[in-house]
Amino acid sequence: MGKRILVAEDNPALALVVRLHLEHVGFHVTVARNGREAWNYLQKQDYDLLVTDQQMPEMSGVELCLQVRQSPRTSGLPVVMLTAKGLELERARLSKELGVLDVVPKPFSPRHLVDIVENCLTAAASS
Repeated sequence: MGKRILVAEDNPALALVVRLHLEHVGFHVTVARNGREAWNYLQKQDYDLLVTDQQMPEMSGVELCLQVRQSPRTSGLPVVMLTAKGLELERARLSKELGVLDVVPKPFSPRHLVDIVENCLTAAASS
């Protein structure tokens, strides 16, 4: 059975592209329209990795990551963050403070995102 990926992305077109590319390589994907909806999914289901947009309504990706890290149930969940702000300083801060494994600046290649997800799952499995 494929790994379960939760994608939190408020842009419906981008969420669809990400979902289709991840499903194409065998992942089971759930899409949340914002951080609050993603958090609700995380309370009901276990996921192998979270891909979250940084800027979303209701609850940002940063706020979502803070909640994920504070909950014993989800604290070890691997996270990949999508951001329109691809600054290196931001990348280092998100990695250090929130345990984000990778920060993917927009626009990005969906194939590149699939590679990142696969690499993060491999790294998480070996740690």
